[in-house]
Amino acid sequence: MNRITSISEGFLGAILESIDEAIHAVNKEGITIYYNDVAARHDGLSVDEVIGKPLLSIFPSLNEKSSTLLKVMKTKKPLYNKTQTFVNLYGKKIETVNTTLPIIMDGKVMGAVEIAKDYTRLKELGERLVDLQKNEPKVPSTKESKQQAKYQFSDLLTKNKTFIKMKNSAEKLAKSESPILIFGESGTGKELFVHSIHNASKRSGGPLIAQNCAAIPESLLESILFGTTKGSYTGAVDRPGLFELADGGTLFLDEIHAMPVELQAKLLRVLEDGAVRRVGSSKVISVDVRVISVMNIHPLQAVEKKFLREDLFYRLNVLTFELLPLRERHEDIPFLVEKFITVFNKQLGKMVTGIQQDVLTLLENHAWPGNIRELKHVIEYMMNVCEKTQLSMDELPAIFKSYAFEKQEPTMEGNLKEKLKQYEKRLIEEAMAESGGNILKASRLLGIPRQTLQYKLKKRSEK
Repeated sequence: MNRITSISEGFLGAILESIDEAIHAVNKEGITIYYNDVAARHDGLSVDEVIGKPLLSIFPSLNEKSSTLLKVMKTKKPLYNKTQTFVNLYGKKIETVNTTLPIIMDGKVMGAVEIAKDYTRLKELGERLVDLQKNEPKVPSTKESKQQAKYQFSDLLTKNKTFIKMKNSAEKLAKSESPILIFGESGTGKELFVHSIHNASKRSGGPLIAQNCAAIPESLLESILFGTTKGSYTGAVDRPGLFELADGGTLFLDEIHAMPVELQAKLLRVLEDGAVRRVGSSKVISVDVRVISVMNIHPLQAVEKKFLREDLFYRLNVLTFELLPLRERHEDIPFLVEKFITVFNKQLGKMVTGIQQDVLTLLENHAWPGNIRELKHVIEYMMNVCEKTQLSMDELPAIFKSYAFEKQEPTMEGNLKEKLKQYEKRLIEEAMAESGGNILKASRLLGIPRQTLQYKLKKRSEK
């Protein structure tokens, strides 16, 4: 039994040592029980100096409150992507971004483990990103402008009446200077919609700067958005943020609900005042930027779950567009299939003339959780392997076949959904009639937030 345990521990150690991230684990007394070579390089120490030693004796600048390892043992709650600055045994300053987890067995805290990334390197990468954006010409040539915002409203292909109406409305409202909020499921074309609005706006000659708010740690995202001042942290230089780089143009903030709530407050001030303050500076810089925010969940859901500040939602929710999922644009499936066949015929040098009806029926009955992106990838695969003049069942990806046949919704479920929609419609009509058209009173009768009722009424009026 001991031999098996020894082999398992050796195997686990080999796995952990092969991971290219710093790993530090302590027991419940705060004694280091695991510390890999990557962590040693980050911290300017050797493994032998740390293993078996009390955490606070090796990192004397930390205490029970500032140490992320000790903190999660006390709170029993994990910490994700938290920055930590400390001094090692030799006085060297270390900056890391940590994900720290308590080790709990049978309800008792037995220790904690931390996975750390070199924050200095992350800052350098962030600064390079800003530099790349900065080096783009303020008013690019026609060719460069297409690379920056290459889609037009004509690229949003649809035969759906609701979506056509939305496109027409967005094209008109693109001339406005108000913030825009776009939401919809993954793969519905939100990025294309942003590009189209920018190109149809008065800012089309200016920059379109994009940032995914979920891809960057909190402290790094702040410096990327708002810029830095020399001396604000070790190695910091005077550097403009994306708001300054987007001056005269559009700032596209993707997955804005993933932005830390504290940072959302600063964003709200920028939207209200039209001015930014770089990290570590008291100087205010005026910016002329239109913000287009994008989410892959409903904004009211994001507010309810505390992902999005309510006051920021109201500021962003001036002009709002919900991009319909493909399953609600049934008439677009054969239309898009035909368009994709034409595109891939040209790209692949093929002469495919169409798709067999049984395959098209299968595609029309699929739920398309990945929406248009998923449909495009399926057709792209089929076009690559097709050696005939028509796409058939033989060319369907194996994974799609199994998923499509197993997950197709029965007709009865479709009928149930329709009946539920009709029932909801009747309840809303009765509540509005009983309240004399007062939305607040009607929402209370229905037991739903006023904003939700307004959204449902607006959606009904657009159909």
